[in-house]
Amino acid sequence: MSIWESLAVFAAGVGAGTINTIVGSGTLITFPVLLATGLPPVTANVSNTLGLVPGSISGAIGYRKELKGQRARILRLGAVSLVGGLGGAVLLLTLPSDSFNTIVPVLIGLALVLVVLQPRLAAALRARQEAAGGDTGHPDGGPVLLTGMLLSSAYGGYFGAAQGVLYLGLMGLLLHEDLQRINAVKNVVAALVNGIAAVFFLFVADFDWTAVVLIAIGSTLGGQIGAKVGRRLPPTVLRAVIVAVGLIAIVQLLLR
Repeated sequence: MSIWESLAVFAAGVGAGTINTIVGSGTLITFPVLLATGLPPVTANVSNTLGLVPGSISGAIGYRKELKGQRARILRLGAVSLVGGLGGAVLLLTLPSDSFNTIVPVLIGLALVLVVLQPRLAAALRARQEAAGGDTGHPDGGPVLLTGMLLSSAYGGYFGAAQGVLYLGLMGLLLHEDLQRINAVKNVVAALVNGIAAVFFLFVADFDWTAVVLIAIGSTLGGQIGAKVGRRLPPTVLRAVIVAVGLIAIVQLLLR
């Protein structure tokens, strides 16, 4: 890897760490850059996954204030997401990518619809629950959210682009919670999914360790930047950012 390629990978890591902490989809920054350096797709994917783990942890630490009081929720969602992430990592090395490439843009598009309509849908859902007997629903989304997080995490372990958008769409609809606190949970779950996938890849896949180190350093810095920027965004602006990033993700995936 030349010095210019190394700088490009580092810069991509900073950008990915920043955007992952705010929304997700940082992989759409780093993955094309790694391919441009000549790495094979699978090597680029697994190197990217491992390199982004420190960035996810950095972003979660940056949002530690918003994580207060959510320990039980994180343990529940985190456990399900670990299972899904490991399953997705296994799928990466056993299944052809064509089927996932077809469904991923649809999943991201659905997530964007959920993000945009979340305030109205959540209010309507709570009103119906209260009218049915005063029950405001499961505080952690119940089986529907657990199933959604399991499937989203399987996708995250497989590729991970826009997994944060999927998480935000699901949790925003099914949790009666502030969007910034949901974003904090998203960062922890993403760190867990990337981490379990990376551990699996360590035993069965080949890495480009130069790329891993550069992305790790860059994404760690980007995670702190993203935490400072993201928590200052009001809910409406944050939703606009999520939609913009998600649309870019869909376009990039369709053009691959």
